[in-house]
Amino acid sequence: MKQGYVIVGAGAIGGTLGHHLARAGHEITVVDADPEHVRAVREHGIVVRRGDERTAAPVAAAFTPDEAGPERVERVLLAVKAQATGRALDWIAPRLAPDGFVVSLQNGLNEQAIATRVGTERTVGAFVNLFADVVAPGEIRDGGLGALVVGEPDGRESARVREVVADLQAWGPARATANVSGYLWSKLGFGAMLVATALADAPMAELIDRHRGVMHALAGEVYAVAAAEGIALEPFDAFDPAPYAGADPAAADAATDALVAWLRTQAKDRSGIWRDIAVRHRPTEVPTHYRPVLERAGRLGIAVPGLERLVAQIGELEAGAAMSEQRIADLAGALR
Repeated sequence: MKQGYVIVGAGAIGGTLGHHLARAGHEITVVDADPEHVRAVREHGIVVRRGDERTAAPVAAAFTPDEAGPERVERVLLAVKAQATGRALDWIAPRLAPDGFVVSLQNGLNEQAIATRVGTERTVGAFVNLFADVVAPGEIRDGGLGALVVGEPDGRESARVREVVADLQAWGPARATANVSGYLWSKLGFGAMLVATALADAPMAELIDRHRGVMHALAGEVYAVAAAEGIALEPFDAFDPAPYAGADPAAADAATDALVAWLRTQAKDRSGIWRDIAVRHRPTEVPTHYRPVLERAGRLGIAVPGLERLVAQIGELEAGAAMSEQRIADLAGALR
């Protein structure tokens, strides 16, 4: 018998994975804060679009957190935006079985917040780099496969990680890791580049290519904090963090050549942060993602002026300021 999962947050990540798990025969329950999204999933299942192809995967049930959902949950895939983690845990914590667990399929460093609420023994880490967008209630546009790794926060092997990884083969090449934190910190450096591209309305690949100095310096600030914290960075997809953590500009340029070439092959050419600001007109995850980095930098005495200015600029865009490529160029002043 295939294991069932509760997907809390059925957007780009949760919806994509829930769709594939449901098609593979797993009983999927969706919990999402968007009533229209939930209504569409109830009526049509989770719909995924790839080019002109459109497939639907019916789910067992779909609820908003305010509705009468399941009283007990065992395997939870948590995929809400980072800033919604606390509210999601308000729903999960009283329902989570003593031997249940929560897999954080989120961007950022959320595992500690989850462990504080449900216990370290019921917390599983993960790193996700999916290119997908919610384009209509109940409907997700698949932008192609990316990396997905799952692991215990303390690095030990476990049966539950092996089972989750095996089940996620329904989506694609998920795998286990003993170093989830290494992937998450690598993504924070890569993510800083993607956040910077959200300051302008142009393809990610083009902006990273044109503003290499800024991009390299932003990633370098993140990785300076990671190094001080003793984090061993992990490469993923076409992204290698090591050159950005080093002092060889030629190596960083070569890494960016490979990254830009890969990004140009992706159907999704703008970041989720850009979409939150320009299309959905809602607050982004950026402050929540980078608050722990900034706090640790302050504690360790590491200067991160580029990250500080980048987070501030995203706040300005959220408040209604205009996007402009000049904003990326202006980051060079903070970095100097």
